Amino acid sequence: MEQWLKDDERLDYLLAEDLRIIQSPSVFSFSLDAVLLSRFVSVPLQRGNIVDLCSGNGVIPLFLSARTKANLIGVEIQERLYDMAVRSIKYNKLEQQISMVHGDVKEVPPTLGIEKYDVVTCNPPYFTANELSDKNASEHYAIARHEIHLTLNEAIEASSRLLKQGGKAAFVHRPGRLLDIVTAMRENRLEPKRIRFVYPKMGKEANTLLIEGIKDGKPDLKVLPPLYVYNDQNQYTQEVSEILYGDKA
Repeated sequence: MEQWLKDDERLDYLLAEDLRIIQSPSVFSFSLDAVLLSRFVSVPLQRGNIVDLCSGNGVIPLFLSARTKANLIGVEIQERLYDMAVRSIKYNKLEQQISMVHGDVKEVPPTLGIEKYDVVTCNPPYFTANELSDKNASEHYAIARHEIHLTLNEAIEASSRLLKQGGKAAFVHRPGRLLDIVTAMRENRLEPKRIRFVYPKMGKEANTLLIEGIKDGKPDLKVLPPLYVYNDQNQYTQEVSEILYGDKA
């Protein structure tokens, strides 16, 4: 096991997918948002090309590998997270399906290929750079969570450049940025088609949104039923439990 792990890293289970992933409490651990995005996005079952931007430790490509046989590429700017992703992919023997690119999302479309991909997913930094208030936060977490290297507009623009006409882009973000997201999507030829709001529990305000658009699609937005994370007993709802644990729930 030691050959796979460095420093304070650990090997966690992705239970529903029967996979393992390398994580680190001081560098990066994926959140529920990544899990929800990987289940929300529409993907081809058998073939195609998919790119995941802001890939972190490769969690979304790993999740998607259980849903599709398409080729998967993850893009991550932080070398340490990229390295964790590469090792997780090798551990799960998925090198034939998943590859990682160490690079800047803003610069990667010409390298990977303009208008070449069927699906793009992105879990971008949620907070503006000037919202960086916790000075003790690790640099890795700060870059993942704040728009230090990548703004929302830049993430959406890169997604559109990668997508074929008719391709789909899916994002997870905060409801407070909804209008910014929709505006940026339409400015970049991505027509919002599906949206779902995620609530901590019934009676609370939504704290997450999932949105999917089609490149050059026709206007017709479907608002899906709400997703509640916890029930009144502060346990995962059945839907979230099945997403996380599958038949093991």
